[in-house]
Parts: sequence; C-alpha cells; structure tokens
Amino acid sequence: MSESGGSQQFDTGQLGRLALSRSTVDRATEKRNDTAWVEAAWADPRTRVLVVKDSQALIQSDGDQPGLVFVPPSEAPAGTRFLLGVDDEDVAYFGVSGELSAAGTVRSEETVVKPMALRQVGAVLSDRDAGLMTHAVALAYWHDTHTHCPRCGTATVPAAAGHLTTCPADGTEHFPRLDPAVIMLVTDPDDRCLLARNAAWPQRRMSVLAGFVEPGESVEHAVAREVFEETAVTVGQIGYLGSQPWPMPRSLMLGFQAVAAGSTSSWTQRKSARRTGSAAPSCGPASIRANSRSRRRPRSPVGLSSSGTAASFPTDRTPGCRRRPADAASPPRRPLAVPNARASGRWGGGCGCPAPKVVHNFHRVVTLFS
Repeated sequence: MSESGGSQQFDTGQLGRLALSRSTVDRATEKRNDTAWVEAAWADPRTRVLVVKDSQALIQSDGDQPGLVFVPPSEAPAGTRFLLGVDDEDVAYFGVSGELSAAGTVRSEETVVKPMALRQVGAVLSDRDAGLMTHAVALAYWHDTHTHCPRCGTATVPAAAGHLTTCPADGTEHFPRLDPAVIMLVTDPDDRCLLARNAAWPQRRMSVLAGFVEPGESVEHAVAREVFEETAVTVGQIGYLGSQPWPMPRSLMLGFQAVAAGSTSSWTQRKSARRTGSAAPSCGPASIRANSRSRRRPRSPVGLSSSGTAASFPTDRTPGCRRRPADAASPPRRPLAVPNARASGRWGGGCGCPAPKVVHNFHRVVTLFS
C-alpha cells in the first residue's frame, strides 16, 4: 500500500484498476464531525462543489477526456450537502443533491457541457473525477430516498457532514446502506467460460452472471447459489478477484471466479435444443460485466475496467475473441450440452470463433464457449 494523490492506493489484484474504485481525494473522515471546520471549508472560495441529480452530474468535454463541472459554494443550488474530501492542495470538495441548472449549455465552440449519468461516463473520467462522482451519486441517492426515521417517521437531519442522519425525536442515528452483489466468471475444467444474456437485451450482448447476496449467507455461498439458480451449474473453487462501488442505486460489486464442478460432458441435451457449434481454442473470457434480470438483478454497467467504455460487444466479432482472424476456418464440433434447456439457437460473430451454444434457461440465455 502506498500514499498517492491524497488517498491510499492499494494493490489492485487480478482485475487491475476498476473504473469506479479509483480516487485521488482523501475522504477526510476526521473532519466530518468538526462543525467549525466544515462551515469554514464551505465558506472558502477555493472549495469546489459537485451538483448531482438522479445519478447525473454536469460533464464538460472538449473532444478529449471529459471532466466534471464544479461550482463554488456561492453558486451551489439548494439541497442536501455532504463532504466528499480534501485533495493534496487542501482544496475541499462537497457534493449537493440539487438541480443541474446549467444543463445543455455551451461554454465555447469547442467545449460542451451536458448532464451525464455515472453509468455513461464513469469509466472515462479521470481518477479524481471518477472517485468524486461515485461518492456523490451514492450519498445523494441515499439522502433523496431516506428522508425520515424508519422507527417513528420523523424527518431526519443530516449529520457528520452528510454521512449520516439523526432523528430529532428519538435520537437514533442512521447510516447509508449497501446492497452487496456478486459478479462471477465461471469456467469449466476445459477453460471455457459461462456467459448469459437477458432475453430483453439487444442481440449479441452477453454477460457473466451476477446477483445479490441474500440475508444470512456468505458471498461465496451467494456465488454458488446464483450460478445454480440461473443455470443449474454447480461450482467450486470460488476465488475472490476484486470489488468496486456500484451506486446504481446502492450496491457494492464483488468479483469472483469459480470453476464448474464435475465433467460438463455429462450434461444432457433437451430435444428442443439445436445442435450447433465449432471449435475455437483461441477464445477467452471478456471483461467482467454485471447483468440484469428483472428488478432484483444489478444492471449492466458501461464497463468495469478503467480502459473499457462499452457494455455491448462488437457486432462483427464473437464476445471474448482475442486473436482469431475474421476469415479463419473452424472445423465442425459437437456442441456442449446444457441442462434444463427450454429452447436454443445459434449466435456468433464474423471472426471465425465458434457460434456459442445459446440456451434459454428461465429468464436467461446461457452460453458456454468452447
């Protein structure tokens, strides 16, 4: 661990630097209960305020890297405010949940300012801006949706520079809540990866599996349960890879890798499934992405690595393809059978990689690359 840019930087592990886990601003937790310091920081003309509304903030772009639009405290709109942190130059950053009054304005012929959601722009913001926007969006959503005491119904009052609220009637303290979610890359002993798609998604969009952790279970148990629930595949050798905040609206995404237990060659094929497929030893897993399945599933993000910017795959290549040329010949191969299939079809790109087996399983289409 090392100090860099006013915040602690940790070993990023196997997944590298995840887009929404980046930050360079110290959260200054020791200042939150110092009311005098907080008020002085708000009055400082150097202080920068990020206004957020419905998970959006104003973004300026001049053709290069987009950046957040900050305003001084004197120009901030009315709304709940919260301390985001302090940088290396002792500049304080606050967030305010309020109206984006400058939406759609053009500052010059080259620079355009418009509101954008964290899901749209988070992966391409700088480390500083990604951390600040993620923090602000998470706190703004909590303040906007948790305005009253759950015990007596009294309107709560922000405290600790916006990082908790208190009930003036019974004195209870209330903290932001997180919904932990697991996202997992499942492979079989032959190093093939399990992908899925929601039936409502556009064609060619695929994803690894994901789901919420239920009360009373460990994250490893959640991985095994969600995979079996969605695909009837039993997994073992579950290993943690990394995490990032996912405030859409209030999740913490925990990445895992797991190996399908047993031999997949013993899986049976339903009569309704079409037998298609071909060999492609060069195919591999794509970047880990979240998925969605009705209201209780995490929604698909723009991308989880800081270099990724799109949730869907290219239309002319098979997802996960790394090096097969578009004109590569693929010898025919018996497809991998998948259990509990209701119907299936063929799906593949123009890169010469296999048309993966696509099988509708309950609310999903499950795919195994071979």
